[in-house]
Amino acid sequence: MTSLASYAAHSSQTRGRLHGEPPAAPRSEFQRDRDRIIHSTGFRRLEYKTQVFVNHEGDLFRTRLTHSLEVAQIARTIARLLSLNEDLVEAVALAHDLGHTPFGHAGQDALNACMKEHGGFEHNLQSLRVVDMLEERYAEFDGLNLTFEAREGILKHCSMANAEKLGAVGERFLNRQQPSLEAQITNLADEIAYNNHDVDDGLRSGLITLEQLLEVKLFARHLAEVRAQYPTLNGRREVTETVRRIINTLILDLVNTTRMNVEKSGVQTVDEVRAAPAMAAFSSEVLDEHRELKRFLHRHLYRHYKVARMSVKASRIITDLYTAFSGDARLLPPEHQAHESLMGARAVADYIAGMTDRYAIREHRRIFAVEEIYE
Repeated sequence: MTSLASYAAHSSQTRGRLHGEPPAAPRSEFQRDRDRIIHSTGFRRLEYKTQVFVNHEGDLFRTRLTHSLEVAQIARTIARLLSLNEDLVEAVALAHDLGHTPFGHAGQDALNACMKEHGGFEHNLQSLRVVDMLEERYAEFDGLNLTFEAREGILKHCSMANAEKLGAVGERFLNRQQPSLEAQITNLADEIAYNNHDVDDGLRSGLITLEQLLEVKLFARHLAEVRAQYPTLNGRREVTETVRRIINTLILDLVNTTRMNVEKSGVQTVDEVRAAPAMAAFSSEVLDEHRELKRFLHRHLYRHYKVARMSVKASRIITDLYTAFSGDARLLPPEHQAHESLMGARAVADYIAGMTDRYAIREHRRIFAVEEIYE
């Protein structure tokens, strides 16, 4: 690993875990976090959770698992170039979607609506809940007992009401402070990954076209470079060459802009990073192009009528399951019935959020399809 900057998160100086444990040697504390995440049940479930396209719609589309791996790769590249802690950014990247519902944002929106009278549902907060409470792997504590720094990075967004209940990890929201630089760059690595890979999946699916993407400056500029260098190239290779160049441009701009912001700020420690304004950022020019790409995806891909149809189905499945389980706890598996008696609606949300796409579809069929009586 590259020698760490003074303002990087050093595992030897971690603010610790919720439950004290012996040192992780020969691993660092952040390596232990990463390993626990990879071996968790929630991480394995990501293989069958939607990014944009539901799992059964095609084998080559991104899932939450492949997305998380791609975020980790991008974040580690950025961390190395900035002399930040690669192990911490990898842990945060691999864990950031552990709390996501089945069916992507459509599932989250539906579950949030169901939970409106019970504090709502937000996948970042649920990811923290997974690593703090819901994973059941260790004899001495619930959850994965991750370091403060990993938990801080997982919790990207949080309401003031929820922050007040979270103890130390919620304090930065109350104090209007920033997380570590590792957390900041992982958040932006997430954006780089999903924007560009949604372009790739959107083109593969046929829901968007190269001709449409020519209206997006960032894409058009890099496609022109590819065509100039490889005039006979076409098909998948033309797309992947373009996408990887866009990713490279965004990474280098983020690294250069962040490095400049750090130098201007004069920060020397992690605590000074937290007290300073956010420093991980794109330049204004690249940010404008990046946002234009995001707007294009919202307009042409996420709101495409075929995606909308699947979103309506997903919303109905989530809503039906929530209504059924909330109305009759006997429909829950025995282990969740015990939790339900203690925690009510939140336990139902935990159960639904932990489902994969295909498991949610099967559960819906088991409860509502008449033919299931005879199977």
